[in-house]
Amino acid sequence: MAATPDVAAAYAAPLHTGQVKPVRRPPLQNGDRLTRAEFERRYAALPNLRKAELIEGVVQMPSPVHVEHMEADLAILGWLSVYVAMTPCVRGGGDGSVRLDADNAVQPDALLRIDERCGGQSRVTDDGFIEGAPELVVEISGSTVSYDLHAKLNIYRRAGVREYVVWRVYDGAVDWFLLDEGRYVAQTPDAQGCYRSQVFPGLILPAPALLAGALAQVLGAVQQGVQTPEHRAFVQQLLDRTA
Repeated sequence: MAATPDVAAAYAAPLHTGQVKPVRRPPLQNGDRLTRAEFERRYAALPNLRKAELIEGVVQMPSPVHVEHMEADLAILGWLSVYVAMTPCVRGGGDGSVRLDADNAVQPDALLRIDERCGGQSRVTDDGFIEGAPELVVEISGSTVSYDLHAKLNIYRRAGVREYVVWRVYDGAVDWFLLDEGRYVAQTPDAQGCYRSQVFPGLILPAPALLAGALAQVLGAVQQGVQTPEHRAFVQQLLDRTA
């Protein structure tokens, strides 16, 4: 079979030795073992990919998000948003990339961090990523519970995340860990089932209401928490650091 004119011309064309052939990187794949820099390059080449993480040098690409996880995301982000709105120097968000170290780039479901100008332990890089450990991280666990309570727990502990919250959606349970002398200590809720942050005074989480889907009660608890003397003192402490 004769070659088409275009193909024939391509084979007949002289080589241009001055041309630089563009580098083609392999696509990001679940289970790849990569450096953080290479992980970020491959991730950036897939703009339609919603979430991928580098956990101890291994790429983790979670399965599609079910409605239970989606609704849990809304509840947690709403809860944290109330606190952020009433607390200067505190920032929050969800599903953003966080660079913890050379082998770990995570995307927590939600986080709170103190602005670095107010004494926080993380910062925003020139290219728009968080670098360093946020003060509080929340993970909503379904199919990912195996590494949220094992590999990720150890990563966050080593990085210095001061409080780590895991909502086990399918188990109907909440775990709240506080970093104490380099180890995570599981916290116990009060008689009403409420957890109270030790890092962010006034941040109250009524676990029974959260698990029951009573979002108004969840938001009401934190609205009450930001009216307390402890929260006012914390705000003043943060503002004093900017003076």
